[in-house]
Order: sequence, then structure tokens, then C-alpha cells
Amino acid sequence: MSRSYRDRGVVLRTQRLGEADRIVTLLLEGRGLTRTAAKGARRPGSRIGARLEPFAVVDVELHRGRTFEVVRQVETVEANAALRADDRLWAAASVLAEVVLHVAVEGERDHGLQRLLRAGLAALATAPAEPDVFVDAFLLRAASAVGFPVRTGSCARCDAPGPHAHLSVVGGGTLCGDCAGEGTQRVGAGVVAAVRTLADDGAWQALPGLAREAGPDRVRAGSYARAYAEHHLDRRLRSYDAVERPGPGSPEVRE
Repeated sequence: MSRSYRDRGVVLRTQRLGEADRIVTLLLEGRGLTRTAAKGARRPGSRIGARLEPFAVVDVELHRGRTFEVVRQVETVEANAALRADDRLWAAASVLAEVVLHVAVEGERDHGLQRLLRAGLAALATAPAEPDVFVDAFLLRAASAVGFPVRTGSCARCDAPGPHAHLSVVGGGTLCGDCAGEGTQRVGAGVVAAVRTLADDGAWQALPGLAREAGPDRVRAGSYARAYAEHHLDRRLRSYDAVERPGPGSPEVRE
């Protein structure tokens, strides 16, 4: 059986290895989260190193090694160079990579997560005016992809038809009056609508309009998205703090 194979994936992270090599963590279509060794990648003029940059989509030939898969060849599919040239876009794309590094399983392919990541990076690569709204959308969509969808059309606990005015992080979305505990915040219909748009996997094109028009409702929905992802994914998103946010809006939703 051949020890070499080809796969396609996204570069999530690179780390130094020795004097001239690099550890490259990829989300591969066929093998999920995979750590690879790119020998000589840090030498001046290395073609492999130049192509294995964070957020790039690449086609790679790998050789099975004892500790890491070893990179033999790399072809660029989507460079996504804009994400590395702009600090705002870099910060936003870093949140996407951090989430995937946390939820992806080594050796297990996940086409839904792969598709979501590539769509999110492609949206950011267009250099949107407010990349933070794409980050907030990715957080809710990634949570849904791994089994924690936010519910806004009915009560997340008893399934009573909505609309409902209570929005809960722990409860998983909107709650009816009977299910909402003491301290669960009431929010306006605009906040719920903004959360629904952020969570809609097919609504990437609607996000710039949400950023322009929703104002404080979108700010509050973004706060909810971060709290929701951090709670249900059980991780403090350190890279999120570097993402530029719009001006202050309504109080945070963290219940």
C-alpha cells in the first residue's frame, strides 16, 4: 500500500520546526484535521513554504510519517492573499481558524465544516467593509455544524411556535414566557431577526446589508453570537478580541 496520497485542504496554522522546517496544520477534505511537516519551508525561495500560508486553500501530496505527514508537493487552489495583507481581515480570519482548530477532529473528515470554512474565508477575501459581521455569522454556523444550532423560530426548550422575545445563550435561542427563567433578557424583534440572519448558512450575501442597516440590533446580536459559541463550544475565543467591532450598542446578551 502506498504511503503517499493527495488531498485538498485549508491551512489553519503554521509553526516553526527546527532551523528550516515548519509544522503546518491543515483541514483536509479527506482526512480532517492533519498536522504535517514541511521540510525546508522556511528557507529563502522555498516554493512549498510560499504556498503553505495561513488561510490558503491548497492541493497537497503527503507522505505518511511516524509523527507527522510529510509534505512532498503543494499546489495553490485559492491563495486568499488579501487575508494576510490586511490586519483587519487577518484578525477576522484568525477567529475562523481558531474555531475550526478547536472543533475539528483529527483524522475525521467533515465536509460541512470544510465547506463552511471555505465559504467564510472566501467572503472575507472580498474585503468587506465590516468583517466582524462575517465572524459573528461563522460562530453561529460553526456551532450549528457541530450540533448546537441556535433556534429563533420557536421556543428552544418546549418548541412552542414563535416569535418569542426572550433570548438565551444557555437555552439555545429564543424562549417562550413559560420557559424563560428569571433573569433571561427580553430583546426586540430586530435583535432576533439579526441573530436569525447570522445563523442562516445560506445568507452570506445578506450580511453586508445587516451590517449597514441593523445598527444596535446587529451589535447586540454579535455579542450574543460570541457568547453562544463560547458557551456551547466550551472555549474562550482569544483571537476574537482583536477583531474590530462597531460602536457601542445595547448591553451584551450573555444569559
